[in-house]
Amino acid sequence: MSDLHISWDDYHHTIEALAVAVHQSGWTFNQIVCLAKGGLRVGDIFARLFDLPLAILSASSYGGIDNQERGSITFGRDLAMTTPNLGNRVLVVDDLVDSGITLKKSLVWLDRQYGFYIDEMRTAVLWCKACSEFTPDYYVDFLPDNPWIHQPFERYEKLTAAELAAQKGPVQGWRSDRLARP
Repeated sequence: MSDLHISWDDYHHTIEALAVAVHQSGWTFNQIVCLAKGGLRVGDIFARLFDLPLAILSASSYGGIDNQERGSITFGRDLAMTTPNLGNRVLVVDDLVDSGITLKKSLVWLDRQYGFYIDEMRTAVLWCKACSEFTPDYYVDFLPDNPWIHQPFERYEKLTAAELAAQKGPVQGWRSDRLARP
């Protein structure tokens, strides 16, 4: 198993390819739910391309050294959304399926919390690893050798705001007096 390094260009191209695949399938949906954090960018771009409401389900299952250790899954208490109700035809998006457990349990969580609204759910991810026990409805790349995927935003997981400020220096155009209260 080798590592797979994804550039920003490749990342955006893969999101666009996934959107085209979903569109070309002909399936109509009226709600997008993304799994945060990995699915946030996918969900944001899909919400813009399909002009549909986005709901966010916070889920966490990785931690430890370099966030590469799978642990127990923790879900947020509720969905973050700007519509009064969840749509009835839901596309659940994430960046990848590794074991598949998070996506599978997310569907169970959604059904338990919002099942009375939902008639159908489908899933879409950028990368599907062979080791996954769950196969999404849509994916762009099937990865038979199960590589660790290094996404372009990974550097921010090891970088603090103070370290970034030290690298970048003073920011022009920022006014500290905007924060002052009269």
